[in-house]
Amino acid sequence: ICWTFDDCVALAVYTVTFLLGLPSNLLVLFVYLRKACKRGAAPIDVLLLNLTISDLIFLAFLPFKMKEASDDMAWLLPFPLCPFTGFIFYVTIYNSTLLLTAVSVERYLGVAYPLRYALCRRTRYAVLASVLFWVVTSLNLSIVYIIPNAQWHKGAKSDGNNGSSPPPPTCYLDFSEEELRIVLPVRLELFLVLFCVPFFICCFCYVNFILILSRLPNIGRRRRLRAIGLALGTLIVFAVCFGPYNASHVVGFVRKESEEWRNVALLSSTFNACLDPFIFYFSSAEVRSMLNHCSVFGDNPSCQ
Repeated sequence: ICWTFDDCVALAVYTVTFLLGLPSNLLVLFVYLRKACKRGAAPIDVLLLNLTISDLIFLAFLPFKMKEASDDMAWLLPFPLCPFTGFIFYVTIYNSTLLLTAVSVERYLGVAYPLRYALCRRTRYAVLASVLFWVVTSLNLSIVYIIPNAQWHKGAKSDGNNGSSPPPPTCYLDFSEEELRIVLPVRLELFLVLFCVPFFICCFCYVNFILILSRLPNIGRRRRLRAIGLALGTLIVFAVCFGPYNASHVVGFVRKESEEWRNVALLSSTFNACLDPFIFYFSSAEVRSMLNHCSVFGDNPSCQ
């Protein structure tokens, strides 16, 4: 049950993302774990495995957001779950931007400097990069624990003052002017550091990746088109899924307020969790083989 059109849209997007993203990401996780046990993991496998784990953690907490949307964006669950859910929700979103960027760098170095990169290509570097990404996003998103929820405390105060029913508490939606003076600059920093920088790096790597591939004569047409499709698809997913929500950071900073349409913009970032398996599909022969075998993407033998 939802109360407004926006709540219904949010609940629908959360539900579709959960139902599509959970089985597909679990299947990808199984494929990469099996590959790692048999032959060991390459750097690209480590990055994609971390992206899968990040998506699965995100999906595990998505039912809390579904509950919130069904309650007219009121937070009726225990209060400690509010900052913890928000922290996990945003950390995994921004962790995805950094991991997708790392994948683009790995792809670019592999075609731009194949011999030199092969000599220094180590799985442990990908592991260290993944750990660093988790640390960076966790530190940046610790703001959800530093800033208290103003609406929650307002509801508690009104309950004690006049005996009337307090307004239902919300989770990280309403802020006082003092809190906005802290929140808005932090959001702008998130836009610059965790969106703009990764997006520009992705653009540089994949544009050059496509240009280099288009000049190589010894690559089959189907393999070339698949690689170019992967590059363009990743850039489109990056821009469409993460762009609107991060744009709200800039608009809110300029207007000195928390934009009401942020929750709608956040839905595109949510949907990214069920789009990442498509990136895995084009990135790994093992994933393509397993998904085709399970008839997730069809039984076209030419994809194997």
